[in-house]
Amino acid sequence: MRNEIKHFLYGIAILLLIVAGTDVAKSQNATDLRINEILVLNDSNYVDDFGKHNSWIEIFNSAYSPINIGGCYLTNDIDNPTKYWIPIGDPATIVPPRGYVVFFADGKPTRGIFHLNFTLEDAETIALFDANGRTKIDELKITQPQQIDVTYGRIADGGETWNFMDHSTPGANNDSSRKASSGEKFVAIDPYGIGMTMIAMFVVFSALAILYVIYKNIGRFFVGKATASKNAQAPEVTGKTVKAEVEMSGEVNAAIAMALYLYQSELHDQENTVLTIQKVSRNYSPWSSKIYTLRKSPR
Repeated sequence: MRNEIKHFLYGIAILLLIVAGTDVAKSQNATDLRINEILVLNDSNYVDDFGKHNSWIEIFNSAYSPINIGGCYLTNDIDNPTKYWIPIGDPATIVPPRGYVVFFADGKPTRGIFHLNFTLEDAETIALFDANGRTKIDELKITQPQQIDVTYGRIADGGETWNFMDHSTPGANNDSSRKASSGEKFVAIDPYGIGMTMIAMFVVFSALAILYVIYKNIGRFFVGKATASKNAQAPEVTGKTVKAEVEMSGEVNAAIAMALYLYQSELHDQENTVLTIQKVSRNYSPWSSKIYTLRKSPR
């Protein structure tokens, strides 16, 4: 039993290590990063941490795990893929799941790791390359004339359709329109709650059925273990079967009969006293007669 528990715990530990390793591998996969929104002509729009209006590029993490963008490259020249190397080792370069990071294309990299060494005024393309400097993760070709303080981005975060945006959303969701919540969608589909009731009942009874099967199999397992242990402890009988009844000799029977006779004959003590009751000849009751209480006169 102890060995089985140890093996079970070892299996859980190995599974946790595999899951953790998968998460780490996913967190280092930069192929899910997307160029999501840009602003080339910034006159009175988003400002950087120095209060300056500069061109900026928004990168979106389309994955559901964090990605470290450190070590990757940003460029405005496809022939020079390693133009700006994003420093590593800074926690700010870790893009959260479905999160954003904004780089300022001001040509002043000395202002921080999010300030690029190029601008976007004359750029025809923007590209993001992997840490090896050869694998292109995403590319945006600027083919339309840009407007002042109007951003150009994906209609939906990480989507394929690009257009000029009604609202600039650096570090936020591009689609700022109101969407129906999951509850509202469900109410529209099932206004009377019949479907929800059926789903709830199905979930509850399914859980009960699963628990029944689990506990039944567990009970069978432990009962089988107990039976096997009991059979292992029982002595093995080999050869001829021993007779259940042993034949007794005549001397033993006679001794038993004598003991029973003595026991029955000595149940009561020997009584030597004899009581004799004589009937009174008088018709009246001697108990109420007073003559027996009178003193006899001497003669």
